[in-house]
Amino acid sequence: MNPIKTILVDDEPRGLNSLQKLLQMNCPEVEIAGMSTSVMDAREKINQLHPQLVFLDIAMPGKTGFDLLNEMPSIDFETIFVTAHNNYMIQAFHFSAVDYLLKPVDADQLTEAVRRAGKRLDQKAGGNQIQALLHNMHQKGNSQRMKLCIPSLKGFQVVDISDVIYCEASSNYTNFYFSDRTVICSSKPIHEYEELLGDCNFVRIHKSYLANLEHIKEYVRGEGGSIILSNGSEIEVSRRKKDLLMVRMKEFFRF
Repeated sequence: MNPIKTILVDDEPRGLNSLQKLLQMNCPEVEIAGMSTSVMDAREKINQLHPQLVFLDIAMPGKTGFDLLNEMPSIDFETIFVTAHNNYMIQAFHFSAVDYLLKPVDADQLTEAVRRAGKRLDQKAGGNQIQALLHNMHQKGNSQRMKLCIPSLKGFQVVDISDVIYCEASSNYTNFYFSDRTVICSSKPIHEYEELLGDCNFVRIHKSYLANLEHIKEYVRGEGGSIILSNGSEIEVSRRKKDLLMVRMKEFFRF
């Protein structure tokens, strides 16, 4: 395996030393080319050394890790975020399909994050996740305006969550149906999106379907019933999920 040229960025020297030792012990494919304790120095090192991978602390005095990314004219490297915070940022990370590590860094999670970054480098599939993340960080409390990175066999596609009408399970994959009639197949199973999109007005109405409440136009009575969506599709509601759907619709539509 070719070495992955890497830069570590953290305003705390102790954090840098700890991460350096963990990488040396667990990730022999990582070649640490430089370490920085400020955004200004990190920007200079990135421009000089052209790393393939950057471990980036978020909360730094003066400017944050997000400021660094915003100031880069282009982002041609993979990023693994390192943070002590476990709050709304975590949702933005998940939506944007970027890797992050919570301090104190766990060795197994570090190894897995490096493995995924190496795979993206081999596939040349990175880049647009960071732009999606920077957008999502400005959407606190407005999840329907966030962007979602949908992984495929070739990389990622970035979409507006509000444009998703419903999701359909297809074995271990998930088909996304959009308001412009396009369909995108994700390489992740539907239960992962049920968890991820649960706070974004999506509700699991059937073992095969996850629907966006924004796009429900009508409920048709029956044993479980069915819903008619904004694109004219009618999809089944399972008997077990009917009560949940009624509760979520009453909350959303306030009737």
